[in-house]
Amino acid sequence: MIDHRRLGRDLELFVSDPLAGAGLPIWLPAGAAARHAVEEYVRELERRAGYRHVYSPPLGKRELFERSGHLGWFADDMFPPMRLSADDEFVLRPALCPHHALVFAARGRSYRELPLRIAELGGMYRAERSGVLGGLSRVRAISLNDAHNFCAPEQVGDEVREILRLIGEAHAALGVRPAGFRLSVRGPGQRYVGDDAGWARAENLLRAALDGVDAVEAPGEAAFYGPKIDVQIVDAAGRESTISTVQLDFDKPERFDLSYTDSDGSRKRPVMVHRSLVGSMERLFAHLIEVHEGAFPAWYAPVQVLLLPIDDAQASAARRLCREAEAAGLRAEVDAGGSLGARIRDAARRRIPYVGVLGAREAADGSLSLRLRDGRGLDPMPVGRALDLIGGVVASRSLDLLPPA
Repeated sequence: MIDHRRLGRDLELFVSDPLAGAGLPIWLPAGAAARHAVEEYVRELERRAGYRHVYSPPLGKRELFERSGHLGWFADDMFPPMRLSADDEFVLRPALCPHHALVFAARGRSYRELPLRIAELGGMYRAERSGVLGGLSRVRAISLNDAHNFCAPEQVGDEVREILRLIGEAHAALGVRPAGFRLSVRGPGQRYVGDDAGWARAENLLRAALDGVDAVEAPGEAAFYGPKIDVQIVDAAGRESTISTVQLDFDKPERFDLSYTDSDGSRKRPVMVHRSLVGSMERLFAHLIEVHEGAFPAWYAPVQVLLLPIDDAQASAARRLCREAEAAGLRAEVDAGGSLGARIRDAARRRIPYVGVLGAREAADGSLSLRLRDGRGLDPMPVGRALDLIGGVVASRSLDLLPPA
């Protein structure tokens, strides 16, 4: 069975060390390179969609999480408060929404600014029990692709539909194929904030946004503050989990007394839409490693092109070409040690998309022979053309290794 923990170790993507602590994986250079490429893509996708990115600290005063309701409703999943003095306690945050509420509250807001889309790839922490932790799929330190969109009530439907479109665009680029959509609503025997009318309104807004989408309703799976649309995935072992989510929240704007000035001069309460296009980097990569069996699309492969001089006489040409590839924005390396066959096999083991072989003829005439990860080989071509080919595939974020014919 494909297991991201084994592949992550074999491909040197991440490591879990008992000395660091359970549920606290360390991203190694190869994994960090892939993650950085994905983070850059998601930020740019959000920026083009009108999101404004912020930074906020991964902890806050106890009072912040009392105000947000997390300490009252979510304390069992949080780390204990850290007391610095009798009246100064801090908490590792279990969510980013309280800080983003403070972003909205930083100054007066007008209806002209809405929807105001505040995004961050930020850290949060959950006190998961050790028995449920595993690789990247369940961790205690979470790097979440998160955003909170503050809307007028009449804007919610269009905003949710646009979020679902962005989720689909991001998933297509990453090679994620969702297993289904779930409308998570209230269920019996659970504790929720707010009144029945507010919940019914929120659930109906999400049902309307899902019109035409095949979704199942899941009673009891809502967040404590509101219903949500969950985009589900299934891992190699057949276990289902959520990768992306859209949640409606009438509670936080009330708790933080958030308001905007409407066109008639009156003060109105915004709706907070929590959303994550790709979920946490940890759970996302647990899935991507398994889906692609470690052979990531070229645009976020840790090393995109590996250059192999046939013997020492071409080593300097390979290093020069490596610098050209890096200057062109590609992640490139040179492997000059050992037999050519062994180096080609190692490149295959590492799932490197493109391998460039330089012999005496290629070094002399400035050409390159490319071997693709899937076993195909291309005829020698000028170095510039080879780099343009790879760069074009990377820039288009194609899932294929060659441009369309």
